[in-house]
Amino acid sequence: MKRVLLIVSGGIAAYKALELVRLLRRDGVAVSTVLTEGGAQFVTPLSLQALTEEKVYSSLWSLTDESEMGHIQLSRAADLVVVVPASANMLAKMAAGLADDLASTVLLATDKPVLVAPAMNVRMWTHPATRAAMATLRARGVHVVGPEEGAMACNEYGFGRLAEPTAILAAIQALLQPSHPLAGRHALVTSGPTHEPIDPVRYLANRSSGRQGHSIAAALAQLGARVTLVSGPVGIADPPGVTVHRIETAEQMLAACTAALPADVAVCAAAVADWRVTAPASAKIKKAPGAAPPALALVPNPDILATLSATGSMRPQLVVGFAAETEDMLEHAQAKRTRKGCDWIVANDVRPETGIMGGELNEVHLVTAAGIEAWPRMPKSDVAGRLAQRIAEALDIAEALDIAEALA
Repeated sequence: MKRVLLIVSGGIAAYKALELVRLLRRDGVAVSTVLTEGGAQFVTPLSLQALTEEKVYSSLWSLTDESEMGHIQLSRAADLVVVVPASANMLAKMAAGLADDLASTVLLATDKPVLVAPAMNVRMWTHPATRAAMATLRARGVHVVGPEEGAMACNEYGFGRLAEPTAILAAIQALLQPSHPLAGRHALVTSGPTHEPIDPVRYLANRSSGRQGHSIAAALAQLGARVTLVSGPVGIADPPGVTVHRIETAEQMLAACTAALPADVAVCAAAVADWRVTAPASAKIKKAPGAAPPALALVPNPDILATLSATGSMRPQLVVGFAAETEDMLEHAQAKRTRKGCDWIVANDVRPETGIMGGELNEVHLVTAAGIEAWPRMPKSDVAGRLAQRIAEALDIAEALDIAEALA
């Protein structure tokens, strides 16, 4: 029997943890619980004990608990550690590695996968401190479900609402019984910006953070793919379980991509600079008093997406490009799919007011030969997971068609 260790932290959404326990027990999953001091303000130990049919743990300093099942063993007896709700305070403590109560100590001591379901006021969720904590946790491989957009108990509306128990249950089931539909497949992913040198200290670049591309690489790896990530200069951690090649320029990215072929799927999420300086200066260009700014002679960079889409027998079965647009998004994305010869385009609106370029949320449209799908605004990790699932389904269909043609 699979076992989940459920940590209930403080927040009004804690009452939904009771429904999650009921759903888990219905599915035959054993549940141990740790109730924080804040969580106990919203749900009682008796409620959790009645539903789990097990003792509820709450104190790091209990002599009996530490002698019977210390925090080390408690954290490792489960197959999965789940935090519902994950308050802003709990996420910050996890990111900082604090261990000042039983829950945070268990999280620091565990060697098992961790899933968090954040829930808090929308302003707390969008605060730079929470965003930084989430980026740190995702980089460490912590799994995240939600939050969702909606009305909250504080009478505000926005992201921060706890994911529904059924959605959390689905995320738990996926981690307890992982599916690897991409096992045996090779995925090539590009991510981040490129830096095109002007001189030894200056370069042409863009605002890409690499979060979306890195998230896609991680999501494909979680589905069992062997992933090669070709990344421009970024300030985020490498995704776990992924082979990373770091480059700076578009020419270097193209060389790394072609060297990584053959691949079953290529996802070109990098924001590649369209132009490069013809002849970068060998020394820093100095500013002379009264002199006009230097004129930069530019030439087009290689088109990586078009090149991968036209590699003949080495072409991946599925080539996915991105279109970051500031106007006429869907028209430009459809034209780009045709012009580049790729199979799918993931289009998004990157006007500064959207906060998408460099941010943690994304709102995309998937453009295919079958039409256009509008996806709701969601964390980039959720976009990555959804895209990875669609890629797995598409490759399965393509394989089935190939088999049918061979048998015909």
